[in-house]
Order: sequence, then structure tokens, then C-alpha cells
Amino acid sequence: MSENSNMHRVMLPDGETVAALGQGTWKMGEERGRRREEIAALREGIALGMTLIDTAEMYGEGLTEELVGEAIAGVRDEVFIVSKAYPQNASRERLHSACERSLRRLATERIDLYLLHWRGGVPLGESVEAFEGLRADGKIRHWGVSNLDTDDMQELFAAGGERCATDQILYNVSRRGAEFELLPFLAKRKIPAMAYSPVEQGRLPATGVLADIAMAHGASVPQIALAFLLRRKDLIVIPKAGSVEHVRENHRALAITLTAEELSAIDRAYPPPDRKAPLDML
Repeated sequence: MSENSNMHRVMLPDGETVAALGQGTWKMGEERGRRREEIAALREGIALGMTLIDTAEMYGEGLTEELVGEAIAGVRDEVFIVSKAYPQNASRERLHSACERSLRRLATERIDLYLLHWRGGVPLGESVEAFEGLRADGKIRHWGVSNLDTDDMQELFAAGGERCATDQILYNVSRRGAEFELLPFLAKRKIPAMAYSPVEQGRLPATGVLADIAMAHGASVPQIALAFLLRRKDLIVIPKAGSVEHVRENHRALAITLTAEELSAIDRAYPPPDRKAPLDML
């Protein structure tokens, strides 16, 4: 592993930059006995420069946002908070109230990036209008979407969604479908994607190509999976870690540079797509 583990940053459409390696929080805050450890993990990540923290009103029905709010107390201005609204709340009538509830749980006056969690029955144009209202009111700084495929994104732009700052998608070494159409579509518009479940929730095989590459780098399979994504300069990666050591392990992935031969071996084991396929979702 190289000595250089400096965090590169990813540019949002308006020119602001965020940490390429952030922190996911799905299922955190749901077990009281793990609260202290999870808060310590988030704080360690912030100290290491993993200052983008992703959460959602759906996670623990608000419990996770409360945990994040506690973890960022005293360091709020160092952190870029991402949260997500249920699709049924992304209407003119409901998004403002949903945002206010998230703000209270997060104990903050603003959400840095507020996302539509997935597409529901509310017309995208109405959601755009609701997000723009929150931005004008100073409740959020940026807005974006999650789990939207290329046709949805085209519809979003046609409905006035030019300010969309990201599309958060399921993307990892074993789920590369977005590389065929969606990622090029976003890149052309200078919109970074955000990869959730970047290590396939720990289910990547412990033997095979990734393990061989990990051994060569003195690393773990998840670290190689993260390094595979972090080589892209237009991608934000948000692995979840519930312990300080796990956060440190994720952070060490920044020091790994995969060779051309290793990337070719990954392509053989996990081929990039040669045709359009439906966007993967969890």
C-alpha cells in the first residue's frame, strides 16, 4: 500500500467539492447497545476527512438521523450532511414538513444535500418545485435524487431539474450496469454519482480475483472493492462502518492504487456491461 492516502474531492455541478469517501449510516442507531460505538465511528470518520455523511428519514424511521445529529454535535460546520425523503413525502404539501422533521432529528438548521430516496407517485416536476422551495428558504443547500435511471433523469431535466446535484445509486464491482448508460449520462452533465452499498454489504467472495489482489496489496477484499470505485474522479463512495476500526479500514482504501493489470483482471471476473440493463436497487 502506498504512503499517500490523501482524500481526493469530487465536484458538484455548482463547483463545490465534497469528500470522495464518505460514510453511510443504514441500520445505525437502531440498537441502543451499539450507540456509543457507532457515534465514535462517525466521529473517527470525520477526523479522518470522511466528512460527507449520508442518512435518510427511512433509516430506523428517524433513529439514524438522531444518531447522526448527536455524532456531529460540535463539528457541524466540518460535515456535509446528506439525507433522503420518502417518495410519498416529495410533494408540495409534504416535503417541507418532512425536511423540518429531519432537521430537528439532525439538530441542524440546514441539510447540505437532500435527496428523493426513490421515485414514487409524485410527479418529478412537483418534487423539483418542492426541493427548490426548500433551497430558496435556506433549509437545504443542494438537492438530488437516488435510484433514478437514465430515462428518469431525462424526465427530471425536462421537468426543470437542472439543479440536481447527484444521483445516488447501487454501484459496486459486482453491480456495474450503470457504467453502460447512466454514468456517462451523468458525467456529460457534470453530475457526480454517489455509490451506496459499495462493498455489496460484505457479500463479496473471500476467494478469487479480489482476494488475490488484496493479498498483493496487504489489504482486504472490501478495501480493494472501495479502491476500484475511488479511482473514479466523478464518484462519491459511502460505505457504512459501525466501529472505529472498520472506519479506519475503509479509510485505508484511499492508499491503494490498482494497476492496469489488476483492473483488467477485475474486468474479466466482473465484466463491464455491454448493453443497457435495469438499474440495480436494494
